[in-house]
Amino acid sequence: MNIGTIAQELNLKIVSASDKMNNIVTGGYTGDLLSDVMANSHERDIWITRQVHQNIVAIATLKEHAGIILVNSCEPTKDTLEKAIQENVPILISNLPAFELTGKIYHLLNSGK
Repeated sequence: MNIGTIAQELNLKIVSASDKMNNIVTGGYTGDLLSDVMANSHERDIWITRQVHQNIVAIATLKEHAGIILVNSCEPTKDTLEKAIQENVPILISNLPAFELTGKIYHLLNSGK
């Protein structure tokens, strides 16, 4: 499934890299502790977090994540948005809490299996 389908199904707001909505999502990782995300997430994961500072872009780039979804209607800081645009990393925003969003994405990714 691609990130654009997830965005459409869950009514997510796209704030950067709208041209990357074809990025394939094969899994996900929910977490706010950056060292944990670096150690345990995988390439093509969609990362669900409440963190809004620019280090999230660096980690998503390093781990080759499909994109980042910010929960609870959190907006990225100006520096984060600028970095995401520069690195072409998709950042999307959900009004849902992390637990609920994670469940919905898990269901979408596994509905065809």
